[in-house]
Amino acid sequence: MQAANRAKWLLLIHRIPTKPDYLRVKVGRQLWRLGAVALKSSVYVVPATPEQRTALAGLAREILQQGGEAAVCESQFVEGPADGAVEDLFRVARDSEYSVIARDAKRLASELRGARPLEEARRRPAAQKLDRLRLRFDEIVARDPFGAPGRESAARLLSLVEDRLQGVEVSAQVSGPAEPPKGATWVTRTGVMVDRIASAWLIRRFVDLKAEFKFVSGRGYKPRAGELRFDMAGAEFTHVDDHCTFETLVERFRLRDSALRPLAEIVHELDLEDGKYSRPEAAGVGRMIVGLAIAKQSDETRLAQGAMVFDNLYESFRRRSR
Repeated sequence: MQAANRAKWLLLIHRIPTKPDYLRVKVGRQLWRLGAVALKSSVYVVPATPEQRTALAGLAREILQQGGEAAVCESQFVEGPADGAVEDLFRVARDSEYSVIARDAKRLASELRGARPLEEARRRPAAQKLDRLRLRFDEIVARDPFGAPGRESAARLLSLVEDRLQGVEVSAQVSGPAEPPKGATWVTRTGVMVDRIASAWLIRRFVDLKAEFKFVSGRGYKPRAGELRFDMAGAEFTHVDDHCTFETLVERFRLRDSALRPLAEIVHELDLEDGKYSRPEAAGVGRMIVGLAIAKQSDETRLAQGAMVFDNLYESFRRRSR
């Protein structure tokens, strides 16, 4: 069979017997874990991958062994639903799950808001809640082959919870404008997301052309000589009032380039999720940055690839302002 004619989908067509009682629940749970969606009653579809083929075949055998009926079929849709419509079924199903993650993360972020260090009695249960939300999020991502749009918002809200758990709203006691350093080591937390990626780009392009970056766990880190911290608890450059770290850097180093203003608004919107700005570019930028995170790229790779995103955005805004 030529590659162009390979089936895109696998169908499970089944009839579950009334006994044993647990079988219907067990089959439903396994289909959920596979991310299958129903085309109609008792007909489920998944993308045609070797892993899904093996899983559906095992499920069909179990149904048959229990006295039911089951068949697994390779499928191409000739009439009826188009491939795009079937992909949308997966996106809708995953979006409903991401929305629950986003709702719970937003509530937790709101509970953690405040520019004071969290006492351990509050921090530990909040960290456990975040771990559970991340585990659920990763499970949904594994069942989201077509990139449901709700994924980006859920990921950013989880990042916001982490920010507040890590105390990014607690800055070092530094006042007044800063003088640009030369060749400093800039320290931030591992698992960089939009604010840290954008801030690193800003630092290396406009503040410290020879900057080196170091990634640490965050909590309790004591800087060494020649190190400057950003977007972490007690940092020299982090969130101040309702400003994200990117905005703080722009202000502290008195960067007056007009093309940086829309960039700052995009980063603010994606990082703080407070509805202050409505930049049309934010959704696309967020999708690219979250894509880097979901791909489990290293922090160095995220900074390098994120820098290309912000280079292009900056050039676009710079040309508009001429």
